[in-house]
Amino acid sequence: MKIKHYLCFITAVGLEAQKYINEGKLVPDEVMIKFIKCELQKVEDESWLLDGFPRTLSQAIALWELEKLDLAINLLVPYQAIIDRVKGRWVHLASGRVYNDGFNPPKVHGVDDVTGEPLIQRDDDKPEVVLKRLEQYEKMTGPVATFYREKGILKEFCGDETNVIWPKVLEWLCTSIPLHITTQEPS
Repeated sequence: MKIKHYLCFITAVGLEAQKYINEGKLVPDEVMIKFIKCELQKVEDESWLLDGFPRTLSQAIALWELEKLDLAINLLVPYQAIIDRVKGRWVHLASGRVYNDGFNPPKVHGVDDVTGEPLIQRDDDKPEVVLKRLEQYEKMTGPVATFYREKGILKEFCGDETNVIWPKVLEWLCTSIPLHITTQEPS
């Protein structure tokens, strides 16, 4: 569940996170941990998958103390592949619909398929901004990968195309988890 979705419920944790988001800041670890703890309590007796969390070592440690994980996956994608993908991203601000020149282009370049309104490219999708974010991300998440590697639960996949990486991830998950996993492509 995304933080923005959670904010719709006007929870104390959501309001606290909103304050940081509105200021363009990262949500602090302690707030993120409260958020995840609330979400995990809702699925106490079920299996779950977290995408994009934890991002810091303190988040990883706190999550481990809440719940021992079975598996952790790290996708290793070359920076240039990420920059190229982001350069082709177009957004319809009012709806949040996202298009990409490379794999989900709008029917008419620069125009939303549903409303016919113009699409924009966000300022934070500029190559130099993306490179800076990737470098920060690597500094932040490197210790997380090390933490899970030391726990013996990390599996890493290398590649730069979803249609190449995803089948490998799915095959590994199907052999690693004794549950039914859907083969639906990620959106």
